[in-house]
Amino acid sequence: MKLMDYGLAPINFNHPETTAGTADAGLSRRGFVMTSLASGFAIASNPVLAQAITTDSKGLVAGEVSVAVADGKIPAYRAMPAGPGKFPVMLVVQEIFGVHEHIKDMCRRYAKMGYYAIAPEMFARQGDVSTMTDIGTILSQVVSKVPDAQVCADLDATLAFARASGKADAKRTALVGYCWGGRTAWVYARHNGSLNAAVAYYGLLEGLKAPDLRPQDPIDFANEIKVPVLGLYSGIDAFVKQETIAKMRGLINKGGSGSEIVVFPNVDHGFNADYRPSYDKAAATYAQKLASDWFKKYRV
Repeated sequence: MKLMDYGLAPINFNHPETTAGTADAGLSRRGFVMTSLASGFAIASNPVLAQAITTDSKGLVAGEVSVAVADGKIPAYRAMPAGPGKFPVMLVVQEIFGVHEHIKDMCRRYAKMGYYAIAPEMFARQGDVSTMTDIGTILSQVVSKVPDAQVCADLDATLAFARASGKADAKRTALVGYCWGGRTAWVYARHNGSLNAAVAYYGLLEGLKAPDLRPQDPIDFANEIKVPVLGLYSGIDAFVKQETIAKMRGLINKGGSGSEIVVFPNVDHGFNADYRPSYDKAAATYAQKLASDWFKKYRV
């Protein structure tokens, strides 16, 4: 996919070049490509549109932190209210562009709502996607090589970091994920049954399985999920088919988690990404209300 096509067509997650056949870039790989977060937006996300929302940090403690993980440290962006108290934790999981400005802004938005919001850089070992100029390279060289086991372990470590800070309420934890992070929301909800709730924005439900790296897709384990997950999906997303969504609905209903899926008609993948041409203000605004209500429903 060429950069000029970005925002005019769905991201091709299923391009043959993105299929990883081995686990050599997984947990066994030592050393980190990224030790700090990039500033601004990822290069491959350009052109950044003027409609991009910028949330200020007034009344917040916001900035980069370093999270200890099993084999080193990963950078993360944290934002929380500046006042006293302990705040419910919101894990914010990135798109394929890493923890760039949009994800940092989402952290600040959740912090303004009263959360200890933190977004760990999930690709720190595999590559610095902020400097890559095209989506195909990001998918083939980085995204395709990130194991689910690594992702879950890093999110566990991020929760431990938050709890150790003394500013987080360990009994109230949630996750919101966008695009790649939307798939992660389902994966982590299965992994960590102590989450209060999760919200998945247009995450792939099938099509990313790879030996050793991602042994199952969400649709393979949907009926095993016990955490209530709200899926927010696009009606014309070419890579999440409506029949797949219907199948997922049936499976999560069998699981008894209370999970639900809402489909927004006539909007495309990435409708929440306000810096992209795919952004739909009405859908994004209503989706945020649904997400906020979901978290309140489950006391987080």
